[in-house]
Amino acid sequence: QVQLVESGGGLVQAGGSTRLSCVASGRTFSFNTWTTAWFRQAPGKEREFVAQIPWYGGDTHHADSVKGRFTISMDNAKNTVYLQMDSLKSEDTAVYVCAAVHSSRVGYGARPTNPTSYDYWGQGTQVTVSS
Repeated sequence: QVQLVESGGGLVQAGGSTRLSCVASGRTFSFNTWTTAWFRQAPGKEREFVAQIPWYGGDTHHADSVKGRFTISMDNAKNTVYLQMDSLKSEDTAVYVCAAVHSSRVGYGARPTNPTSYDYWGQGTQVTVSS
């Protein structure tokens, strides 16, 4: 069992920055064995992939819509994954949710972006960008 708790976000002006955090806990959790990701969901829209850190290391993966503006990173010692969000736009307004899936369900080299590939989810945190 894995628990994910997000924090950060809130109201931000367009062009501004904010950072989201997701603390992972559970007896078996380690970034070496879990792929973690951020998704977002705006009102009336489907859940959308934002960024990912694969369990096997290597490069992080960002959606084209946020590439160059958002950066996912992790702190192993704190079991925390971050999403640094810069140059925010009004279309970034959404609930941002952290997700995780065990390496036993993600092959080496795989980069799942479909929400159905993930087994554990946080409660989400709201980011509202004002123009």
